Amino acid sequence: MIWFSLIPWEYGVRNLFRRPIRTLLTLTGLTTVIVLVFVVIGFIRGLEHSLTVSGDPNVAILFSLGMGENLEYSSIPMRTSELVSASVAGIKTFHDRKYVSPELYLGTQIEIPGQSETAMGLVRGVTQSVLLVRRQVELESGSWPGPGEIIVGQLAATKLGLSAQQLSVGSELNLEGRTWHISGTFSAAGSAFESEIWCRLDELQQAMKRQDLSLVAVTLNSPSDYPDLNLFCKERLDLELQSLQEVDYYQSLKKDYGPIRMLAWLVVFLVSGAGVFAGLNTLYGAVVGRTRELSTLQTLGFLRRAIVISLIQEGLLLATAASLIAALIAIFLINGISVRFTMGAFTLQIDSISLLIGCSVGILLGFLGAIPPALRALRLPIIDGLKSV
Repeated sequence: MIWFSLIPWEYGVRNLFRRPIRTLLTLTGLTTVIVLVFVVIGFIRGLEHSLTVSGDPNVAILFSLGMGENLEYSSIPMRTSELVSASVAGIKTFHDRKYVSPELYLGTQIEIPGQSETAMGLVRGVTQSVLLVRRQVELESGSWPGPGEIIVGQLAATKLGLSAQQLSVGSELNLEGRTWHISGTFSAAGSAFESEIWCRLDELQQAMKRQDLSLVAVTLNSPSDYPDLNLFCKERLDLELQSLQEVDYYQSLKKDYGPIRMLAWLVVFLVSGAGVFAGLNTLYGAVVGRTRELSTLQTLGFLRRAIVISLIQEGLLLATAASLIAALIAIFLINGISVRFTMGAFTLQIDSISLLIGCSVGILLGFLGAIPPALRALRLPIIDGLKSV
């Protein structure tokens, strides 16, 4: 049971509409701050989502010993894919066809015909076996690349700093001294593959005058079959191979981007802090302008703590409205925006966790921003308040 009378809820609501300009300015400021928080959280969630969905627990990769996580610099013999298929048990098979994908992967300069500027892109030479191993890949438009053709991921244009129209089906790209026609586009469930350009393995080897591979990806019947693959790498010392489960590979990349995530959370903290100070400034002004009104409420019998609760209620109402508006802006305008990054590109993710964190930060801003001016009202002498202009 509350042992003092609260100011009616409707009084706080009506107060917001009695000063529409000040309320609108405060609402706009809070909404802007919360939208910025959503952008940073969407960046963090998008990066984490891209690295998480890129790894398949049943897929393992073999690449050069000592290359760490730098698959671009890996070089293994071309015969590795056949040796792995013939020697390792536990590789998934369908109609006598092994789920083994030999791949040549590199970062290289890419040029749009007619433009002088070039951009660093990610290119993967593959065979049709890649579709057995990279199960999240789906052809969205056009056809599988034939001679002199390539297919591009949905985020390849973002990675290259180009428009989607410049990488549409039928366009051309120059890479490794040759002109390639775009035959189709593909998606990969938001994984890192979507920022890559794929072409036929034999043609990329010819263009680069290479006969080796960067890696071999295999699909195992289950993750428990991975020790057999790892044992193969340790026994075949002549091939100088190492193996890694694909999930572990992308988890290691996730750890590498840990400092960036920490920096992003620091940005969230700083933006939120700026929002608190902006709210404090506005609410302080609101309290100073209502000094006589607040003192009159005390003469009517309302305790100071009831006035404090009413002011906090007004702050929470404004913050909740700003959070809802910012959430709608984030869902319809920010969600899915492509972002260029060192590893490729990814899209901002405004998912349920992003909404929960963003709205919580917004409501917390309203609460923290309302407390200091409310305490000021608590300390204000009634006589001085009634005399104020």
